[in-house]
Amino acid sequence: MSAPIPSLLGLTNTVIIVIVVVAVLFICLLWVLGVYNGLVRKRQSCKESWSDIDTELKRRHDLIPNLVNTVKGYAAHESGVMEEVTKLRNEAVEVQDKGAGARGKVEGQLGASVGKLVARAEAYPDLKASANFLELQKELSETETRIARSRRFYNSNVREFHNGCQMIPASIIAGMGGFKVTEFDFFEVEDASERDSVDVKFDDDKS
Repeated sequence: MSAPIPSLLGLTNTVIIVIVVVAVLFICLLWVLGVYNGLVRKRQSCKESWSDIDTELKRRHDLIPNLVNTVKGYAAHESGVMEEVTKLRNEAVEVQDKGAGARGKVEGQLGASVGKLVARAEAYPDLKASANFLELQKELSETETRIARSRRFYNSNVREFHNGCQMIPASIIAGMGGFKVTEFDFFEVEDASERDSVDVKFDDDKS
């Protein structure tokens, strides 16, 4: 005949309390690790998505001098707009090592200014027919589209990170782990008119 299986009821109250406390502590530990690792992932996502924006902004900075020089050869009378674009481009380069908050304003102004330059250039038939100008339009259009897409993705990641740092009780773990909302700013343009991608449409009808 087999020996009887010990019943939980046979344990002393002290042993039961110890088991419950250990189980609760273990569950709490798993929760803390889960929250901490989640914040680490959110921080990394913010860094990676910002890197995508930074790459596209630098590409925009590289394209703009070529655009200005091309327009200058056909539309010298647009010197005021070209000077504005060049000035804002230089300001954007100067702050390219700063965070999203510091760069958002000038990059928004730069994007609007480039759009204004391209719109003015549409009035010059010879310039519109230039293969170099058309190629720059295409590259700028693609770059602006990628900037807008990357900006939305980055801001979404920043929002998730901020929520993780501020919402109770996860905020307690964030404070203990050194996670702060000030690590990442939203990348926002200055006003609604600058929120759209630069309009660099080009005419497919070459006739």
